[in-house]
Amino acid sequence: MHPGRRETGLGSSVEQPTSAGGLAGGSRIAFRGAYPFALGLAWLLGVAACSPTGSDAPYLEFAGGGFVFNYRLSAVDYGFVARVVRKIPSGTLVEAEFEDPSGGRPITVTQTAAWGKLSYVFRTPPVTGVEANRDYRVEVRLRDPNTRVVFARYSRTFRSDVDQAILPAQAPVVGPGYQPAAAPESGNGG
Repeated sequence: MHPGRRETGLGSSVEQPTSAGGLAGGSRIAFRGAYPFALGLAWLLGVAACSPTGSDAPYLEFAGGGFVFNYRLSAVDYGFVARVVRKIPSGTLVEAEFEDPSGGRPITVTQTAAWGKLSYVFRTPPVTGVEANRDYRVEVRLRDPNTRVVFARYSRTFRSDVDQAILPAQAPVVGPGYQPAAAPESGNGG
């Protein structure tokens, strides 16, 4: 029998630790790869524990948006991107309601949730009456497709730094090639 080995009685032997903390014969077991792995695993578990992926997490979050002034077309619209945070049941109605800057009824745009979709982009048709430094409210609602009951809603406001009055009364160009628009007739009769 070798020093530092003990017979198990099953035809094999086991290394006995020495008093110096190593194995008999001066061998050591290296755990150099285990330490970074353990740190990485602990970090991932910590991040997972802090991430809002449970049933209390929001389904969507606003990821950007605002007003778009198109000088060439003399038009303004606004919109936003809603990023999916938690899986939305397929078929759910994703409904965006925009405040109408001219004071009319809210503008509603609806999309149907699809499996695997990561974000939803909503834009209004051209709007009028946009005033600088005024908040305009937007709300996103998730509706059950069968009962039409709202089961989640999120809102925020958007503000324009520019007044719509800066746009020309008529679009200076027309068509897909942005050809110059015909000059309006003066009505002098001649």
